[in-house]
Amino acid sequence: MSADDEDDSANERAAIARKGSPFLNTGQAAHYLGLSHRKLEEMREEGIGPIYRKHGNAVRYHINDLDAWSEASKRAHTGPLPSPRRPR
Repeated sequence: MSADDEDDSANERAAIARKGSPFLNTGQAAHYLGLSHRKLEEMREEGIGPIYRKHGNAVRYHINDLDAWSEASKRAHTGPLPSPRRPR
């Protein structure tokens, strides 16, 4: 299976999941966000990724949580974020 076929397959699974259930597995959530499966796993392990849920042993991401995390990640420039000013 080529990378394009895998992308098409992930797209289809994410579209079906969105129609039938708001919960996506790690692969579907990663595709939805434009990340690799492994990168999303690493972010989850580091506590810097989107909120997730455990359904038994399965990790699931709610589509609204993915959208909220993405919205909170918006940036206007590529430089570092300004540090908060401290009172003197």
